[in-house]
Amino acid sequence: MEHLAFAIAMSNIAAAIALLNGLLTTLGQGGVVNHAIDAIARQPEAKGPITTTMFIGCGFAETSGVYGLLIAFLLIFVNPFVARLFDVFDALPEAAKIASSLLPFVG
Repeated sequence: MEHLAFAIAMSNIAAAIALLNGLLTTLGQGGVVNHAIDAIARQPEAKGPITTTMFIGCGFAETSGVYGLLIAFLLIFVNPFVARLFDVFDALPEAAKIASSLLPFVG
């Protein structure tokens, strides 16, 4: 059972790291908007292209945050590692039977 607890703990840590992506994305978008506002203040006539480029960049950055959230949800709720661990544990008794049946033939 400690293997199961270890797999769940590692999955939760990985989900937390994936959620950090959203925090860092937010900080990056704040920097982009800050620089866009500075650029518009220096050149008000370039407001249209700067704003368009800013929104496209923020959209791409937000996609990264959404992917991190999706990965975190998959690790927390679906958790393929725990399902694989159950498959391995279910196969262990069968492998032990095969190994014990081969023991008389060895050596």
